[in-house]
Amino acid sequence: MSKKMKVKEPLDFENPKYYINRELSWIGFNERVLSEAEDKSNPLFERLKFLSISASNLDEFFMVRVASLKDMINAGYQKCDIAGMTASEQLDKVLEEVHRFVAKQYEIYNVKLLPQLLEEGLKVCVPSELKGADRAYIDRYFDEYIFPVLTPMAVDSSRPFPLIRNKTLNIAALLKKKDSKGEIDFATVQVPDVLPRIIEIPYTEGENNYKKVVLLEQLILDKVDKLFLNYDIVTSAPYRVGRNADLSIDEDEAEDLLKEIEKQLKLRQWGQAIRLEVDDSMDKKLLDLLVEDLGVDKNEIYKINGPLDLTFLMKMYKLEGFDSLKEHGYKKPQPVPEFVKDKDIFEVIREGDVLMHHPYETFENVVKFVENAAVDPNVLAIKQTLYRVSGNSPIIAALAKAADNGKQVTVLVELKARFDEENNIVWAKMLEKAGCHVIYGLVGLKTHCKITLVVRREDDGIKRYVHLATGNYNDSTAKQYTDVGLFTCAPAFGEDATAVFNMLSGYSEPLGWNKLSLAPLWLKDRILDLIRREEEHAANGEPARIIAKMNSICHKDVIAELYKASSLGVKIDLIVRGICCLRTGIPGISDNITVRSIVGNFLEHSRIFYFENGGSPEFYASSADWMPRNLERRVEILFPIENEKLRKKVWHILDMELRDTEKAHIMNEKGSFEKVKKDPASDEKINSQKIFGDEAAEAVKNINPQNSRVFIPEMKI
Repeated sequence: MSKKMKVKEPLDFENPKYYINRELSWIGFNERVLSEAEDKSNPLFERLKFLSISASNLDEFFMVRVASLKDMINAGYQKCDIAGMTASEQLDKVLEEVHRFVAKQYEIYNVKLLPQLLEEGLKVCVPSELKGADRAYIDRYFDEYIFPVLTPMAVDSSRPFPLIRNKTLNIAALLKKKDSKGEIDFATVQVPDVLPRIIEIPYTEGENNYKKVVLLEQLILDKVDKLFLNYDIVTSAPYRVGRNADLSIDEDEAEDLLKEIEKQLKLRQWGQAIRLEVDDSMDKKLLDLLVEDLGVDKNEIYKINGPLDLTFLMKMYKLEGFDSLKEHGYKKPQPVPEFVKDKDIFEVIREGDVLMHHPYETFENVVKFVENAAVDPNVLAIKQTLYRVSGNSPIIAALAKAADNGKQVTVLVELKARFDEENNIVWAKMLEKAGCHVIYGLVGLKTHCKITLVVRREDDGIKRYVHLATGNYNDSTAKQYTDVGLFTCAPAFGEDATAVFNMLSGYSEPLGWNKLSLAPLWLKDRILDLIRREEEHAANGEPARIIAKMNSICHKDVIAELYKASSLGVKIDLIVRGICCLRTGIPGISDNITVRSIVGNFLEHSRIFYFENGGSPEFYASSADWMPRNLERRVEILFPIENEKLRKKVWHILDMELRDTEKAHIMNEKGSFEKVKKDPASDEKINSQKIFGDEAAEAVKNINPQNSRVFIPEMKI
């Protein structure tokens, strides 16, 4: 009797055990940021900066992601996430990991950074250790600058516990009246955020020529008795509250989205308390009182051995006199070679597409593109999407000037850009007042795409100039984030750009697209089709490879398709800075996939994609990560890079990041990341960010300044 053949079970690419929880993956990303603060190969002040960034990141994580988990638990939401975890399970694990993370932050600060700062001549003092002229200075500073600003608030039967604003630093105290029989009262005072957190003490002779600083809250603590003259201070300590800051807006019911968001922004400061940071020496009675009034759970209390809110280290980074302890050389944006020549910006774009790599190449040409269009008599219309702009945006000023000059200006200002809502409301009102047609986003969607269209009258007719980018129209962050931007006047791109703005302003959906793919209607299917095409090439024995660089990947449909492609032999290299819910090294599932994350001096922000396509490679850039919010709840754009010279430039970016040996972390089979292991047989050291910066400087070295209106300073490379 013959044995029955065993039927091979189909692979289950959606099995939760093949996925990593999104929140835990984010904590892993922040650990990579923190590892840069620990890395002795980084200059000391750069390490301070990374520790500050890790603290700022954690604040936002609590205000949005932890808050979201709390909301789900409060609503009785039971559905499991991509990794099979309920909201309660996620929150328990997240808080456990965050407690461990915070302990690591302060170990680095106290044990590794403070002693090295002292060696380099910077001493962080507490008031009690200052004497003589130093003590006299801080006493006078308190009396003249701090005391007049403070508002101590007592709590008793007639004065309820005050509303403590989100992320503010405060000092709590238990008081006893000097003539009382033992009654204890509670009081609190906010550390003013209008005053510098770091107080520099003027140089005095002695003590090894240290530069000495005192933290504002430490000085207030030292002088807290001056705030309550009729009381004895029983105990006092600093504390900080983190609150749910995620906006909840019913857009269908909101008659005026702008007014509704303005109202919600005021509520953000008073959302549910979800985190309480206290000095680890805080008296138990004082802590219990805070816990009761704020309504926080035990696992939401963080006892800190050191100064609360380490974001102050970014201010310390900017202290003068320590330039030798900072990174230099490749951090200055360089001119874009195509624009250095003495030519009008529109003339340059007509000669051929231009791809810029920020911040290695300057963002100024994007600003000039809008500024020149604003005053060019031949420009008829300017249309632009704005998600995040800088505090004093030259682009906003140029758009207002264009409207004043009689041009048709249409601007979509995304009011729902998280933590930039207030800023964007101000810009929207200003642009409207200047005569621009302002669209306040779309109901139910965030407009996250980055696109500008300039319509110009020329001798041979109307021509459309387009700028597409992976990053925001923000001249400030463009010096800190890595992004790519494309200038083109190819008719197919111009037609698509017009269709984008018609769709955003008037519900006009085009019958088809020439070059662009848009979310939320088409982009996810386009990405899945591109992955499936690689599967077909692999099945036919043809070259099949995917390289995808992005901020985050957590879309289950996309990850499942990548698993399928890997199982069919497609080589997949992912360069993911932040969240990655995909696991590598699963036999038969993801053993053809690698994931690496680069954490360097610039924040990796560009989204670039390569598909081998059987030997006819295609390159794309996009505003969208592979996340549900980007592909299903936002307006995003994917655009191709078709010019051969520009394709080589994009390939070089991907190739260099895949070869990075200095700032790259590789995902292991456990789903965690490790720094790239150096080959002991090779002396090659590749810091991709530094190489890009050096190359940008080299590219403009040989341009003759006599043929340019741009004066190029000699750079130390």
